[in-house]
Amino acid sequence: MSNMCEVCGKKTTFGIKYARRGAAKKKGGSGAKISGKNNRKFKPNLQKLRCEVNGGVKRMTVCTECIKGGKIKKAVYRPKPVAAA
Repeated sequence: MSNMCEVCGKKTTFGIKYARRGAAKKKGGSGAKISGKNNRKFKPNLQKLRCEVNGGVKRMTVCTECIKGGKIKKAVYRPKPVAAA
């Protein structure tokens, strides 16, 4: 699951971008007409984080909405102790 949030399941969705031409009727024109349609993608803002899951640390792909909402707990970085030589 490369482009998907592992917490909420948010993923890429598809839509259409409309190109319009002409002045609006309330501005004295004959109304805006659709002059073209293009397919487009709406991608979630995903970040790779080290999260605490079931007492262990796991690297996860999480959307920023889940990070801000507190749905995950970030892992604290603890370097391994260096052995004395």
